[in-house]
Amino acid sequence: MGPLDEGHFNAELENGVPFGCHEMSFEGEPETIAIEDAVKALLQGLGEDINREGLRKTPFRVAKALREGTKGYKQKAKDIVQGALFPEVGVDNTVGQAGGVGGLVVVRDLDLFSYCESCLLPFQVKCHVGYVPSDQRVVGLSKLSRVADVFARRLQEPKRLADEVCLALHYGIKPAGVAIMLQCLHIHFPNLESVFLDSSHKGWVKLPVCSGSGVFEDKNADAWGDFLSLLKFRGISVNETSMRHSSDQSWCPSLSLASKVEPVNQAMVTAVASILRSLGEDPSRKELIGTPARFVKWLMNFQDTNLEMKLNSFVFGKTDHLNPDEKVSCEEKQMQSELNLPFWSQCEHHLLPFHGVVHIGYMCSGGLNPIGKSLLRSIVHFYGFKLQVQERLTRQIAETVSSFLGGDVIVVVEANHTCMISRGIEKFGSSTATIAVLGRYSTDSAARALFLQGIPKPTDCEEG
Repeated sequence: MGPLDEGHFNAELENGVPFGCHEMSFEGEPETIAIEDAVKALLQGLGEDINREGLRKTPFRVAKALREGTKGYKQKAKDIVQGALFPEVGVDNTVGQAGGVGGLVVVRDLDLFSYCESCLLPFQVKCHVGYVPSDQRVVGLSKLSRVADVFARRLQEPKRLADEVCLALHYGIKPAGVAIMLQCLHIHFPNLESVFLDSSHKGWVKLPVCSGSGVFEDKNADAWGDFLSLLKFRGISVNETSMRHSSDQSWCPSLSLASKVEPVNQAMVTAVASILRSLGEDPSRKELIGTPARFVKWLMNFQDTNLEMKLNSFVFGKTDHLNPDEKVSCEEKQMQSELNLPFWSQCEHHLLPFHGVVHIGYMCSGGLNPIGKSLLRSIVHFYGFKLQVQERLTRQIAETVSSFLGGDVIVVVEANHTCMISRGIEKFGSSTATIAVLGRYSTDSAARALFLQGIPKPTDCEEG
């Protein structure tokens, strides 16, 4: 087993070696306890049993993720920049060409995440920072990322985030100018009703924003042209027209539903307001007044209802012509598949969304029509709109399809998990694949391989 033999490994587990000791940093603190109590109220409002396996530690996990994700409230950008300015001989005038000092310095592709102040869902940010040094000083490059992260780890909206990072660097470094370009990606999460009506639902809202100081204050200045050129030649897509008018674009999808006032659970709304206060925010701030109700409205998509009963009547009402007891030889069956069925769900461990696509393969006898895509999509949505884990979701879809198709089923689920970027692990761009095989697919490796080879590569939209 390598340098860590099995006996030593088991001893460490039995003796309680704290592999994840860093996870205890927030435990027992008043703010954490207040958030935990609020999360319990939210779970009970969803009709969940807070003591069931899978949910017992959810309140603490959610509290820890939120506090980590908003720790920027307790940090100061000034403290980061001070001590990271280094002398570097160069031209004396403010703007010149000296291969760095007096010339443009650009750091590209900084991965950040932030929590949207309108709906409390995390959004992803690709951040590009440029500055023109002055007074023969340069700043340690890692500090640019750290300053951006301070402001990202607060409840935010894209334009304010760009402006705050820009101003903090401008006053901290005192350069000739600072340029910030953010490419923001916000999940557009549908509700259970709309997703059945709109099969072409777009899963993402993309927004580029920029901010500039000094020589970058004028968006038409040559300095901006140089900055954007240094992004483009590395393949970073920049639409200069949209950049200059980005402040006029809509952002959070929840704001488009603001006019549709619906009753919400007031106890849950109060719980969310308590979470905001525990994070150091003021729920009465103009931008946050509607946030608790919007968050609750979104969360109620995953309330614990008896979807299986509805699903059974829906499925069997549409598949009466199928007889699962009818014996059909393997040679008479034909392989059918439906690929890239989109799904959205909610991680029950962190109350954070995960989303992706489902691929379904099944064996169908020659005398029967293949199952319609709309039926399989309905099954996917029924099980997606719950507090879930991906492994269970995969199994439930496979077992349900198998129940009325005779058993030969393979299901692959590919998903991006928000918790992978908005918690301490911060693994941007990662994805998770799970597979369930039943009937012939569990024993026929050639059939499995044939199906898996037919799964298409993800598109840019699916990858996020």
